[in-house]
Amino acid sequence: MKQVIYCSLTSKIFSLCLVLLLSFSTALIAQEGDPANGKSLFNSNCAACHKLDKPMTGPALRNIEARLADEQGLDKAWLSAWIRNSSALIKAGDAYATKIFNEHNGTAMTPFPQLSDQDISDILAYTAEKVDPCVANPQPGCPNYVAPTSEGGGQGGVSNDLILGALALLFALLAIALVLVNRTLNRFAEAKDIEVFTSQDKRTPLWKAFVQNQFLVMVTAIVFLLASGYFVYGYFMQVGVDQGYEPVQPIHYSHRIHAGDNGIDCKYCHSSARVSKTSGIPSLNVCMNCHKSISEVAPETLAEGTDFGVDYNAEIQKLYDAVGWDGTGYTGDSKPVKWIRIHNLPDFAYFNHSQHVEVGGIECQTCHGPVEEMEIMYQHAPLTMGWCINCHRETNVKVKDNEYYTKIHEELSKKYGVEELTVAQMGGLECGKCHY
Repeated sequence: MKQVIYCSLTSKIFSLCLVLLLSFSTALIAQEGDPANGKSLFNSNCAACHKLDKPMTGPALRNIEARLADEQGLDKAWLSAWIRNSSALIKAGDAYATKIFNEHNGTAMTPFPQLSDQDISDILAYTAEKVDPCVANPQPGCPNYVAPTSEGGGQGGVSNDLILGALALLFALLAIALVLVNRTLNRFAEAKDIEVFTSQDKRTPLWKAFVQNQFLVMVTAIVFLLASGYFVYGYFMQVGVDQGYEPVQPIHYSHRIHAGDNGIDCKYCHSSARVSKTSGIPSLNVCMNCHKSISEVAPETLAEGTDFGVDYNAEIQKLYDAVGWDGTGYTGDSKPVKWIRIHNLPDFAYFNHSQHVEVGGIECQTCHGPVEEMEIMYQHAPLTMGWCINCHRETNVKVKDNEYYTKIHEELSKKYGVEELTVAQMGGLECGKCHY
């Protein structure tokens, strides 16, 4: 009987210990962070002010939990309290919280009370991940590092010098082959007693025969004059036409990434196009609206840049140097950027962006081409007088929900007997519209 009771009691104690052990293990597992989920949470909540490996608006967060424990003796509970409400720690007089607050010019960290313990564990697990620096930021000396070059490729590509050298060698071999063939043919002719004519034989020179034929001389002169006139006219008609002009800017700006991949509206940067004659050059402050938080591009985007011979991260650093941004604030040491103008109309031609963009509802791509596909901006259209006139002749005025044209559209519709009016029918071909 005692043995049965003892066995039953032992079994219950063992079961209880097993339950406690499993509960404790589950609690430990629950507190272990998921780096993949932590990366997503970090990007959506922390990346606006923090980077992992260098300071930004806030300090670098790589191994932040371990660093605080080693350097300040602060545990995870303190870190969780700081993340959820840093202002409360500062008001409570916490020494380290006050120090951090003062070091960052009295800028309080945004509170995140919505983050659970598991969310914070996931974020900390992501910050504690060991990352190969050569993968995160390839540098000279890293395995398989390919340095971008101005020709648009890396060291593994074929350079222009190599191609030119190969072509020169090919032409040299061809010339040698022709000489050898000529010698062989001469020897063959001598062996067969075949007469070979040389340049020293007495024959009527071709130029003398040509000069003696007066009709042929006259026809040739006329063809020459007509061809010369054609090419001279074509040359002068291209004066001032810069279609295809693609200058290298002091800071590389990819419209393909900004307007294409990221879908940024053209008028976000060129805001004056809505209200002004000119579209304007965006101030660098517009760039910094985003690039305060974006100092590096994604690795896959960085790899795309090597195809164009561009290091996007280095170009962002040029922007920082121009505005005087050190990663945490403005230093006041700024310098102008000498942008190169691409589209330039003659002084005697008037063009108003707001009239076309805001009133006319013309898309930017109509004149500037597929900007969202351009890695380097270039002049897409010829911008000649004939090109503008053809557009005015073919383009119907957008009058729907446009009070600007309501009255004049009604009057001119009756005059021409049509429902839709082209720009030309509304006076778009008058000289004074563009020249005054």
